[in-house]
Amino acid sequence: MSAENLIYALLGLPLLASALVLVFRNQPNLRDGQAVLLGLLSAAAAFQLYLLPTGASLTLVELAPGLTLTFTPEPLGKLFALVAGTLWPLATLYTIGYMRGAKEKNHTRFMFFYAVAIHATMGIALSGNLLTLFVFYEMLTFSTYPLVTHKGDEAALKAGRVYLGILVSSSIVFLLFGVLGVWAMAGTLDFVSGGILASKIDPFYVPPLLALFAFGIGKAALMPLHRWLPAAMVAPTPVSALLHAVAVVKAGVFTVLKVSVYIFGIDFLKETGGSEWLVWVASFSILAASIVAMTKTNLKARLAYSTVSQLGYIVMGAALATPLAASGAALHIAAHGAGKITLFFCAGAIYVAHHLTDIKDMNGLGRTMPITYGAFALAALSIIGVPPLAGAWSKFMLMGGALDNGYLVVLGVLMVSSLLNLVYLGEIVIRGFFAAPTHKIIGIKEAPVAMLIPLSITALLSLALFFAVDLLILDFGG
Repeated sequence: MSAENLIYALLGLPLLASALVLVFRNQPNLRDGQAVLLGLLSAAAAFQLYLLPTGASLTLVELAPGLTLTFTPEPLGKLFALVAGTLWPLATLYTIGYMRGAKEKNHTRFMFFYAVAIHATMGIALSGNLLTLFVFYEMLTFSTYPLVTHKGDEAALKAGRVYLGILVSSSIVFLLFGVLGVWAMAGTLDFVSGGILASKIDPFYVPPLLALFAFGIGKAALMPLHRWLPAAMVAPTPVSALLHAVAVVKAGVFTVLKVSVYIFGIDFLKETGGSEWLVWVASFSILAASIVAMTKTNLKARLAYSTVSQLGYIVMGAALATPLAASGAALHIAAHGAGKITLFFCAGAIYVAHHLTDIKDMNGLGRTMPITYGAFALAALSIIGVPPLAGAWSKFMLMGGALDNGYLVVLGVLMVSSLLNLVYLGEIVIRGFFAAPTHKIIGIKEAPVAMLIPLSITALLSLALFFAVDLLILDFGG
């Protein structure tokens, strides 16, 4: 299949899934089954596109001279599309098991917006210019709002207000003006290898322009614009998985990295020193969020602050402005995606099987849920950065990028962060397998098989990516 047809497929399959969800709303098995099937087709299309040479471009509409909705898959975008496309069918299968096991209401509405969110994510991944990215970035915000507020109670509605308030205001106040600034200075919004601003902007204005993007891309959850992420944990666990691993936060850090590489250019950022301030902001976010995570006893809250910390790694990789660091940041999108979706899958499995949310109530649960806790342990080790799991490679490359640029303090930040990861994730595993049981549960009691299959696959994916890393490392030049 041609690259153009694959672009149509990746954009169209999620929309088709959302439409069929409504068509089969009174036939649950057909409604859910077609979503999994189309997700598998999307994963196949993403993999095929990833293997094709770059260079294809597809313009849907020209709004004005030079302002088009264009899709141009470049290496970073193809990697993000591969991550989202691979995780979508697994997340959908898991959602079916969770929604039925937890007896959640409004299943059809949930599945509809879930598929629309994947469509928006693919639009972001394949965007050929800042205008296209901005349009689909906003679509992702509004399509995930009904998922965050799914339960409809006061806590969910409050979380939705925080979610929408921070993400929309940051886009309007900062991101939109960043896009307009690029247009005014460069006369184009196209993503170009090596960037478009090197001869178009006085180096003095690089830091403030970069700040408009760094803080305008609220989905990257850079402190202090992170509050929406922990607040959104009131949503069902499949939403948490979508927010943390497949779509929202990954769209945020992907956008930061894409703008750094294809709008500013990493060589230009290094020459001007325009991203040095962002290195320290990201370092603070990494350490502060890890420390907060250690204080949380609610499992999803701890994982949420863990995500805030891990997103800082990707922003830091962009800010370090070296090819090795940028490659490590891109790889961390995939490594963290596989690891974090597994952790949230496991949290949901624990809730459905035993209705537990507090870590202190989970002592000994690993012996009752060996598959779930085994998967959690593998994913946790990947997030920590222990070989032979995917997170080890991305963290190693980020450390190398810090050394390349002479940031010895940043090397220390990454090491301390990994130790903190070990503490707040390791505690959960140790309690599960070695502590005396908090509750008396006889025998094995796992979550439904529709939940166990996805979490087992994503856990093994964290292992497989370690050995397949050569397929995922991107070359941003030297």
